[in-house]
Amino acid sequence: MKKFFALVLALVMALSLVACGDKKDDGGDVTAEHTDTTTVAVGAVILARDDVSSDDVYKFVADIFDNAASLTTSHAKYGELSLEYGASITSVPYHPGAAKYFSEKGFEVAAVKDGAGNTDSRNLRFVTGGESGTYYAFGSVIAQHATNNAGINVVGLVGNGSQANVQELVDGTADFAFCQSDVMAYAYNGTNLFESKVEGFSTVAALYMEQVQIVTTNASIKTVADLAGKSVSIGAPGSGVYFNAIDVLGAYGLTEDDIKPTYQSFSDSADALKNGQIDAAFILDVVDDVVVVLVLALEEGLHVAAPDHAQLRPALLGRHGEGAQDHRQRQNQGYDTLHGIFLLDK
Repeated sequence: MKKFFALVLALVMALSLVACGDKKDDGGDVTAEHTDTTTVAVGAVILARDDVSSDDVYKFVADIFDNAASLTTSHAKYGELSLEYGASITSVPYHPGAAKYFSEKGFEVAAVKDGAGNTDSRNLRFVTGGESGTYYAFGSVIAQHATNNAGINVVGLVGNGSQANVQELVDGTADFAFCQSDVMAYAYNGTNLFESKVEGFSTVAALYMEQVQIVTTNASIKTVADLAGKSVSIGAPGSGVYFNAIDVLGAYGLTEDDIKPTYQSFSDSADALKNGQIDAAFILDVVDDVVVVLVLALEEGLHVAAPDHAQLRPALLGRHGEGAQDHRQRQNQGYDTLHGIFLLDK
């Protein structure tokens, strides 16, 4: 039952999306192509150890949200933040310092962690993501601004994926951590790669949605089912990308045994695509970042395949029940900016 509940909380289906790119005609002219499709999205969430001071967490959250509108030039992700979404997590209780901030802004969180936050202020470590990804870039900006302006000392650290970030909180080598919403729920409920319930952490804030995307240089790959027998990067071991890849493959009746899996980071996947070492890669990020990085890596134009993802939504709902829809409604999240399979022309 715990596993079922965690999966319901973790997997959220998109209502609709527009995948955009360029397509060359027979004369070599480039025209825009727009195709509706459906895929999966998860949330990017900041977690904290329960023993971080409530005052420190309050200052940290306030610095992020109170200054978001003026900091979009520092990092574009600030423009996607909202108080409503920040306070929307239901799967893991909020740290008291975060709950206090959102309450003052008129947003009550679903649950508050009892006994957390009753400690003194200290220097804080914020584990983020790989150096080529959004977590590290955005997290470093967040940490530096808080240090310079919020009366707390936060240093941003490179991370090794959502599962590893949770473990760093447990081990005491980090105080804040970026984590995907699905992996966070797995840890809290002790499911998937977490053999038992993970204790000692709480939610700070949900920041933005991340889209599951499949990037390929193989024109024969038009749907997830076409990945069978292909060499596919499914993310670094223990990363959120890995969990999402397994879920999406499973919705099409595929497992790791049905593909030739490699376990690569964002930048390594881009290099492998460029060098023809893999056929496709699962990417969990903002589409603009993927387009910029991979187009630069391949030094060619971008094309977008138009896969039929009509199979994806009913398959996942069949596995996880109508609770997936209920979860979306309870959190009031409009998952309507998701992206599908991107075909890059080498």
